[in-house]
Amino acid sequence: MKIGIVGIGLIGASLGWDLRQLGHEVIGVSRQQATCETAEQKGICDRASCDLASLEATEVIFICTPIAAILPTIERLIPHLQPQTIITDAGSVKGAIVEPATKLWLNFVGGHPMAGNSESGIAAFEKGLFVDRPYVLTPTPATVPSALTTVDELVRSLKAIVYQTTPEHHDLAVAWISHLPVMVSASLTGACLAETDPQILDLAKKFASTGFRDTSRVGAGNPEMGMMMAQYNREAVLRSLYRYRDRLDGIIDSIASKQWSEIEDLLATNQAARPDFLNSND
Repeated sequence: MKIGIVGIGLIGASLGWDLRQLGHEVIGVSRQQATCETAEQKGICDRASCDLASLEATEVIFICTPIAAILPTIERLIPHLQPQTIITDAGSVKGAIVEPATKLWLNFVGGHPMAGNSESGIAAFEKGLFVDRPYVLTPTPATVPSALTTVDELVRSLKAIVYQTTPEHHDLAVAWISHLPVMVSASLTGACLAETDPQILDLAKKFASTGFRDTSRVGAGNPEMGMMMAQYNREAVLRSLYRYRDRLDGIIDSIASKQWSEIEDLLATNQAARPDFLNSND
């Protein structure tokens, strides 16, 4: 199969590499000529350029750009495509994308690979990134069944764990386990930086170890990506933040009133529940 990838960053490059290992011909498009050259040199793409017209003969196109660029990219692609070409995306928000994208191009299938790390760009790509990781597809009543089947089969060939749900349910769930952690993590670092005693702040930086590193990691990723999560999934992110704030206020009240058993019960409940979020795909 001839497959196009627009956006050869972490996700796009990882897709390109893995799909090529499965025997597909991969054609990449990036805004940066240097990225195109790197993609060819590393074997991520058979060919790569800055020209969307190079994708005119592709059968499936993965759009792996930032969220804000997905719809404009589809609009720019349309003049170059055959009617049967399938387009899918890798954006972390689906409600703001799937319906307008389907109106632009009938053979559109919303997708979101739940894989990656805090790095970005082609240098961060990983071989086998999607193995045993969730990959969410978000069909709607307007989705063409054959297009959905094709994307589903391609994703499964990457050994990803495929889930199908609505764009709305996707955004509500992802707000909890992806977008909320980014905001909370960023707030943690921001709170530390608000320390007014420079000596204490300096000591905190020197003492920081695994606990701070693990908790602050997701908030230290690509700022543009984090901003777009908040912008394009605004209602779901606010919903999760309000509920998180309620929990945090409860912890503050328990500590202020010296209700140590309440703190212990909360921590015990969380300790027991955490594996359900981490082992559900085993």
